[in-house]
Amino acid sequence: MMKMLKSLSLTVLAMLGFAPLNAAHANDEQVILLHGIARTSSHMDSLAKFLTGKGYKVFNLDYPSTSHELDKLSAIVAKDIRNKVRADKPLHFIGYSMGGIVTRAVLNKFRPDNLGRVVQLASPNKGSEIADFLKENWLYAKVYGPAGKQLTTTGAGIDELLGKVDYELGVVAGNFSIDPVSSTLIPGDDDGKVSVESSKVEGMKDHITVYASHTFFPQNKQVHEQTLHFLRTGFFKKQ
Repeated sequence: MMKMLKSLSLTVLAMLGFAPLNAAHANDEQVILLHGIARTSSHMDSLAKFLTGKGYKVFNLDYPSTSHELDKLSAIVAKDIRNKVRADKPLHFIGYSMGGIVTRAVLNKFRPDNLGRVVQLASPNKGSEIADFLKENWLYAKVYGPAGKQLTTTGAGIDELLGKVDYELGVVAGNFSIDPVSSTLIPGDDDGKVSVESSKVEGMKDHITVYASHTFFPQNKQVHEQTLHFLRTGFFKKQ
């Protein structure tokens, strides 16, 4: 009887527009979050909290982004995923900056059967002009490691490593920079690290540009909302 009354109450509340926020969208869908180069999972905490609040089971992963090349990183991430997620529930991926590149490498070689939708946040799909400029600099190599040297606009073997985009991919780019020095090296609109043009990739389902800087991309509320909208619908919310 109590269960029936609770169900009836929720139904009435929903009809009146007062349903709890999570009740309308709670699900068993899973989300993998991958941080950017030289970052940790803590940089993705606000996005993880936001998606958890919308009913998703979020796995905010750490991986040694500066210790290996991209192919090795993808294998490490894929193994971690297999040990954590359920195979019988949809699995979405969200990768920030290089995390979006690692995501593509994972899906090219270790794609799960339960793959859902994929969102890249400020990822340099066509490479980074900043990496072009600094790739021979010893400090850059020391800080960003082997993968950092692969992020150039002419990265050898990158296309083969990442493969074709034949899944539902949404790409979010930024056009606000807090790094004017780096922006002088990047053609067109950019977020201080990645150009809007470089974020695009053949096969993507949708693309949107938001007013956000690269460094604070994962904390941006518009980025949060657009990510959620793509996970739910397969498209971004156009203004």
